[in-house]
Amino acid sequence: MNILDLLAHGVLDLSIPALIGVTLLLTHITVLAVTLYLHRFSAHRALWLHPALQHFFRLWLWLGTGMTTKEWTAVHRKHHAECETAEDPHSPVVMGLSTILWDQASAYRVAAAKPELLARYGAGTPDDWIEHHIYKYSVIGIALMALIDLILFGVIGLSVWAIQMMWVPLVGGVINGIGHFWGYRNFEPPDASRNIVPIGILIGGEELHNNHHTYPNSAKYSARSWEFDIGWMYIRLFRMLGLARPLSTGPVIERRSTAQLDKDTAMALVNDRFNVMATYARTVVAPIVRQQRSNARSNANAASKQLLRSAHRLLCRDASLLDENGRARLATLVEVPELKTVYDLRLRLQDIWSKRTGNLEDVVNALRQWCQDAEASGIETLRAFVDDMQRYTVPKLARAGASA
Repeated sequence: MNILDLLAHGVLDLSIPALIGVTLLLTHITVLAVTLYLHRFSAHRALWLHPALQHFFRLWLWLGTGMTTKEWTAVHRKHHAECETAEDPHSPVVMGLSTILWDQASAYRVAAAKPELLARYGAGTPDDWIEHHIYKYSVIGIALMALIDLILFGVIGLSVWAIQMMWVPLVGGVINGIGHFWGYRNFEPPDASRNIVPIGILIGGEELHNNHHTYPNSAKYSARSWEFDIGWMYIRLFRMLGLARPLSTGPVIERRSTAQLDKDTAMALVNDRFNVMATYARTVVAPIVRQQRSNARSNANAASKQLLRSAHRLLCRDASLLDENGRARLATLVEVPELKTVYDLRLRLQDIWSKRTGNLEDVVNALRQWCQDAEASGIETLRAFVDDMQRYTVPKLARAGASA
């Protein structure tokens, strides 16, 4: 093969379909490097990765993105610490969806250029010789990847390289833009995170963004039986090979056969509070809203019926996420006695979780009073919810570990 053929077709001389397949494979590896190494391992310590796998992902990210572990980790930790505020490095709620969706890379660069941010949020990231003498030169990494693509695929390899370079900014814009703007919510954390779709394949499971913001230290992003996180699939595969081990998959609780509200119950409820609140929304608020809708079919005007269609969301969403119109509609909804009861009790239960850093006995007493008031409401769904709450307990192994 002469030099002109080499430039035209590359060493591999692949067909167009094969080139498309290879490009998808290369970008998929980049996605895995981001979700497994940068996100789940480095930023949240939800995962242990074998040093060989860590170094492979570091090398791949240097070649395919030019990003350093410390910068990405620090910016992402800052995002969680200041989510949806003016200090959030890339919030579509603050900066606008189009800005984050199409130009999140600029927001990332601005944040990553702040030494104080890196110092505060970049702890525990690689600080070795290779990081300081090789990986810090991002231009060399991406130029080397361009050269490799050119040699392997010929001139069209530059197109492969261009797709590789745009992949992380594109994926990041989707996750941090759409993932805080559009989709469904399993849980109601105090931010705008949403699950984009229940099948997390194209961007490594990061599609399940609401689940992740609810339990950021979980190595598994799927939370419902009908959700799929391909990143978790790879973790299980690497675990079988001895290359990875999940350190956390979210709260672990048990349920007793009898109802009893003690310190173990309080600990279990606090640890699983987002699931508890999701259950409250599903089993307490939703049935009452449905009953109100049924009552409104014959004797309510069109405006009232329209308001009730959004009642479940308004009654269960964190108040900080409601705009002025939403707050006005909520105020109208809680004029209905039953809706006001379940809404006020939801707020009180939410307030109890804020006591989790205080005395556990205070949490137990607050929960007992809440349960008494909920049962006294006369609402049957609330009584059933109270009974379920009081069956929560800490697993025996967790109790043994805490007392050791």
